[in-house]
Amino acid sequence: MAQRDISFGSFNLYNLQLAGQPMYSGSRWSEAEYEAKVFYTGAVLYRIQADVVGFQELWAGAALEEAMSVAGMEDSHTALVPPGHPGTRITCAGLVRNGILEGEPEWITDFPEEMMLASGGDDPQQDRIAVALTTFSRPVLHFTVRPHPDTPLIHVFVCHFKSRRPTELWREDWYERDVHKPHLNALGYAVSTIRRTAEATALRMLITNITKGTNTPVVVIGDMNDGKLSNTLNILSEQPQYLTGLSEGGGDNALYTAQTLQEYRSTRDVYYTHVFKKERESLDHILFSQEFYDHSKKRLWAFDEMTVDNDHLNLEDHKASGTNDHGILRVGFKWKPAEGALA
Repeated sequence: MAQRDISFGSFNLYNLQLAGQPMYSGSRWSEAEYEAKVFYTGAVLYRIQADVVGFQELWAGAALEEAMSVAGMEDSHTALVPPGHPGTRITCAGLVRNGILEGEPEWITDFPEEMMLASGGDDPQQDRIAVALTTFSRPVLHFTVRPHPDTPLIHVFVCHFKSRRPTELWREDWYERDVHKPHLNALGYAVSTIRRTAEATALRMLITNITKGTNTPVVVIGDMNDGKLSNTLNILSEQPQYLTGLSEGGGDNALYTAQTLQEYRSTRDVYYTHVFKKERESLDHILFSQEFYDHSKKRLWAFDEMTVDNDHLNLEDHKASGTNDHGILRVGFKWKPAEGALA
């Protein structure tokens, strides 16, 4: 691999926690379940061999380090875990090939100060709306890498948006069993959707502050809990135009999906990263700015290929097999600047 080439992975770890340590509702992995999980995680990391991996649902940094050892990556890559992370909550994390990380990673909890979701409506029939959210459900990991001294710095964001599972509302002060119980699913789904939408908007604002009016490469990795045509992805990507002449397109503030570019190279869409009630969906994504888009006049890296490791989703018992419940993505890019892009 040429030094200027780079690859990215997205990996939801499905609660990677040490054996015997508590997770949600006091659940724990047994020693056998933990060993299977670490072996599987390490085997996947070895198989995809990505320069940069974004993780979701990490509990214990020590468990990730053990998986890295299984993969033989303890000397080639560095784990990015929040300093002093206690292992009592899940977090986004990262894995970066040695020699390309620049600066210190940060975990962003608060929405940007300019984030405001309030409106009196834009026609007389609309009531006022206001959303008071100010933080991400899972702090967003942000770091920078430089594949080669001659390449620009790449900003990488790793995110995990609110799930589509209905928020549990029965604990709320306003909850009345007789009144609200018949509507809990609808209300819960609505609250989850609002939270996920707000998180996508807040991350989009962080990205815009970096990319607007600049030539700064950005890659976003994450379990976004929504499909590529969802409002969540529309907000995050700003819905760029794909079908343009070679090296004639690109959008200053746009993000492109690896899923779409892979579909252009395939005879049919076989991409899915999650199965629920036998429905196969794509909830995990790798997005990138115009510097990685084939048809952009600002292109520096050309899309090579995306792979999806998802055969394990056919297994029903992830605890016994050590597998996770999401597909694992890998996207490679070749250093191939468009004519004039480096001027």
